[in-house]
Amino acid sequence: MPRSPLLPPPLMLLLLLLPLPPPAPGLGLRGAGSRRPECGPCQPERCPAFAHCPAPGIAARDECDCCALCLGAEGASCGGRAGARCGPGLVCASRAAGAAPEGTGLCMCAQRGTVCGSDGRTYPSVCALRLRALHAPRAHPGHLHKARDGPCELAPVVVMPPRGARNITGAQVHLSCEVRAVPTPVITWRKVMQSPGGTQVLEVLPGDHVNIAIQVRGGPSDHEATAWILINPLRKEDEGVYQCHAANAVGEAQALGTVMVLELGKDKWPHLPAPRDHV
Repeated sequence: MPRSPLLPPPLMLLLLLLPLPPPAPGLGLRGAGSRRPECGPCQPERCPAFAHCPAPGIAARDECDCCALCLGAEGASCGGRAGARCGPGLVCASRAAGAAPEGTGLCMCAQRGTVCGSDGRTYPSVCALRLRALHAPRAHPGHLHKARDGPCELAPVVVMPPRGARNITGAQVHLSCEVRAVPTPVITWRKVMQSPGGTQVLEVLPGDHVNIAIQVRGGPSDHEATAWILINPLRKEDEGVYQCHAANAVGEAQALGTVMVLELGKDKWPHLPAPRDHV
């Protein structure tokens, strides 16, 4: 089988020394510098006027590393005729038809899910945490960073304490209590009693009370739980102070509500001042 003719060594060396053509633009390749070859020399005087980047925008340079511009933060509009761009870690997600001008999108964090920051605050995304670190005063490099995925632990906080209720015997009343906590707290209802010796005693409900029902469910907001206590039918001995108690691995909290019971035909409704008209 005939062999392919080999080039003489001097000619082969000459071919190796010839310069290679530059890569074609648009292939994602750049030259030795950070600027694209097709950008040309930077002429700052031809850049659009730029005073500052209002928060929560992110100040940056254009693709030619010449003109200053604002990159959209999470939730900002992107695309469109102006070609608005999103900040680092964000993607321009399309919106539903008719929700925005055609061709525009919304800057969304590429990494979904809440995170816990080193400042003990819960952020809706790691992008929101980075934006906060960008605009917050810097005590030292890396002062604000992601501590872990998911929300930060939070001791129970009663965001909506029970309000006092009153009704006549045979009717019904209910109290409600809203608590925010991470992890989800255990919420119990207790009645504040007095022992024969005069010390305070907490009776855990419902106990043996067939006319008392308790319900707990999540909401109305994230990391919140709501508990109800329903008393039906109402008896005179149900009158008193009720405690909403919430606890998790981080701490506990409680709030009080009062139930007043009026016996039909015996008690009179307390006189309440008539509300004044406000102009």
